[in-house]
Amino acid sequence: MPKNKSGAPAINIGISNKDRAAIAGGLSKLLADTYTLYLTTHNFHWNVTGPMFNTLHAMFMEQYTELWNAVDPIAERIRSLGHHAPGSYAEYGRLATISDAPTEPPKALDMVRVLVEGHEAVARTAREMFPLADEAGDEPTADLLTQRLTVHEQTAWMLRSLLEE
Repeated sequence: MPKNKSGAPAINIGISNKDRAAIAGGLSKLLADTYTLYLTTHNFHWNVTGPMFNTLHAMFMEQYTELWNAVDPIAERIRSLGHHAPGSYAEYGRLATISDAPTEPPKALDMVRVLVEGHEAVARTAREMFPLADEAGDEPTADLLTQRLTVHEQTAWMLRSLLEE
């Protein structure tokens, strides 16, 4: 059995080294987007004010909790593919496709707009990875992406619904 530099058995899961690296790179972007959206949502939970305070405060807590619980499976999938998961603000800033939370908290409905855009952006990041995961026969990553898409698309819809008059 071939070994890697550390003496551990080389990864042989039926996905080429090149494909594992590309998938891990895409998942790293998904992780960065998810963590950045988590931080923004938690920020808004702390700082929301106005007549919708109770509703949004509770909704944001539910959403940031879901996002927090999502980062570990994404990072662990990256590790399962034999790559290091990014874990610093510097890496997330470099990898994320979404902006960091505003330094000055916006009005409540503007928070909702920011989160709609964030969830849609994370959904796009996840969706962009499907062809690669599919071509590589990486069903666990495809399953993870499907789960994340479901959450982000549904959350964006629910948040958009708050903006309709």
